[in-house]
Amino acid sequence: MKALIIFESMFGNTRSIACAIAEGLQETYEVNVADVSGRPRAYGIDLLVVGGPTHAFSMSRASTREDAARKGTVRQGSAGTGLRDYFDSSPVLHGIPAAAFDTKINKPLVPGSAARRAQKELRRLGCRIVLPAENFLVTDTTGPLVEGERERARQWGAALAAAAAEHRDKV
Repeated sequence: MKALIIFESMFGNTRSIACAIAEGLQETYEVNVADVSGRPRAYGIDLLVVGGPTHAFSMSRASTREDAARKGTVRQGSAGTGLRDYFDSSPVLHGIPAAAFDTKINKPLVPGSAARRAQKELRRLGCRIVLPAENFLVTDTTGPLVEGERERARQWGAALAAAAAEHRDKV
């Protein structure tokens, strides 16, 4: 079985989480981890996972990526395409099992979530959500990840594989 993880990452934190999720999925899936800037195709896969940073309470936009780029050194090409752009140009993904995650600053009472918005977009495209959207925490805008988040992401990946198997059995 094949899984595709599509991530958007300005400072490398969301990419790190995507790779940890892949580790959790690898016992069950052949996993491809792809940067959204390459516009990967969700074709011939058994599970789609998407993730990005929370910007201005939701998924990034060109203006929020430009603002983030002024706050620190960003990964090459990361300010161009985001998940929002990917969803806007995506074909229907009818019936594909899917899940969403994000990275979010570790401050109490900060509203919003890129993952929850991405989950809505996955549903709009026809995906079947197998686990609720998940947030992984960073210490500040540029990171680093809060201690233990990479391991928690690996565990979430394993739980995601199990949840997807349950959904497969029900279909």
